[in-house]
Amino acid sequence: MDPEDSEDAASASDSAESDATAEPAQSDAAAGPPESDLPPDVRKYERFKKVDGAQYDRVNEFLRDRTYITAREWAIARLCADFRTETGVEMTKIGENLPELVPFMTDTYTPQAVNQARSSFEDKVRQAGATFLYGAMSGFFTAEELDDMMYEVTEVAKFLLEVEGVDLSVEEELEAEDRISGVMREVRSASEQLRHDELACPNCGHEMEASEAETVDTAEGDD
Repeated sequence: MDPEDSEDAASASDSAESDATAEPAQSDAAAGPPESDLPPDVRKYERFKKVDGAQYDRVNEFLRDRTYITAREWAIARLCADFRTETGVEMTKIGENLPELVPFMTDTYTPQAVNQARSSFEDKVRQAGATFLYGAMSGFFTAEELDDMMYEVTEVAKFLLEVEGVDLSVEEELEAEDRISGVMREVRSASEQLRHDELACPNCGHEMEASEAETVDTAEGDD
């Protein structure tokens, strides 16, 4: 089922502005246009086939338990990436054919509603990214804790990609995990240098270099 005002109002992450501007177009989309009337690229679109028959509420609940985004924002953001031309995103085409493109969306959307959903998705990704990166750079987590966290969030991200229709081999998954872990280790190391560069030891006042500060952090963590 498509999102309704009551569902959006119950969401802590959707703003009042989102509810006001992201109204689906009023149409009898359940029947949909004859397949022969659909644009060729809409007929050939193969994303989200793994959730044929799924209801919006079920998809939305899964996403809300694991991410900041709604099912509406996820689906429309994916479509905006796939239906992008040299002149921009085909928002009218996306909105008019939304039920044919995404199985769990049952209403058509106006171009304005499509644009609002995409903008909401981008805002939430930006906010979530800043929150995560600050947590990773702040020293709140050990290297092991960051590895565990990255494994969990990577599993969710891979699952969403697979639902969209991306086929990942075991080798590709392992390689991606290794590369992400390597990047996060570099982030943590660089942030330690940033936090401790030319700082004085809080115990004795000794001027510490970044390498010394990292050693102190490690020793304190072992205690």
